[in-house]
Amino acid sequence: MGSFKGHALPGSFFLIGGLWWTGKYSFWYATRRNKCLGSTRLASRASQRRLEVMESSLMLLFSVVGMLAEQFAAGGPHLRLYDTSENQWKDLMNWQHATMYLFFWLAGAVSLVVHVTEAVPLALDRLALALAFFIEGFLFLYHLHGRDMLDVHVHQMLLYSVFGQALVVFLEVFHPGNITLELLRSALCLLQGSWFWQIGYVLYPPGGAQWVLTDHNNMMFVTMCFCWHLAASILTVSAIYCAITCVVRSRLKRTPPVEMGLLKHRDGELESDEEAM
Repeated sequence: MGSFKGHALPGSFFLIGGLWWTGKYSFWYATRRNKCLGSTRLASRASQRRLEVMESSLMLLFSVVGMLAEQFAAGGPHLRLYDTSENQWKDLMNWQHATMYLFFWLAGAVSLVVHVTEAVPLALDRLALALAFFIEGFLFLYHLHGRDMLDVHVHQMLLYSVFGQALVVFLEVFHPGNITLELLRSALCLLQGSWFWQIGYVLYPPGGAQWVLTDHNNMMFVTMCFCWHLAASILTVSAIYCAITCVVRSRLKRTPPVEMGLLKHRDGELESDEEAM
């Protein structure tokens, strides 16, 4: 992760995750409030379970890609933790990043077990995800000793979004299906993803002028920039939520009343069949 590409990779993962969560939870919430033709089948419990399985599989894939990149990319430790020839630890920064990906892999594995079997409680997937975000923040918290002022500052601001996500997901354990918490988690995930990209541009500008890492004015600017990233994340989540809600409602208005009655009856039978399974 000590490069621009190393920050762009996790940033892209979190951006994809934030957009996915925003669309998924907005659609499910809209269809719960408005039973509309064509969306009830997509919002049925069986379809939701299939989406959760796909999401868990992608989380496993992204985590494996991250771990392999940290270990085997140019300059990586190649699974060597201690260099006996020099009697010192080898590339501990890469090992810390790989550990971060490991806990997201564990969260994906727990989520897959939760939605494929009925052997574990449903809330365990959110608890594992909250732990993954907490471990990410915990690792970064003790990751900044001896660095330049601006380097420390941009990573400290990253911790706000990381620990904020850990707290929000932990609250979801006790309040599952709360759309406010789900959209807040999505916004913080987008914030974390975009800020990873921003850190890459600040510390490792591709082909541009280097930032002065000891300039207080630069600290003031990136602090303001973090607020802009937060505003952009909130606006993005709001726009997606409003767009999906409007589409669902417009579909509902175009559905004839007779069809709506048949649709609700069919949807009730589908959910009762799924509960019986």
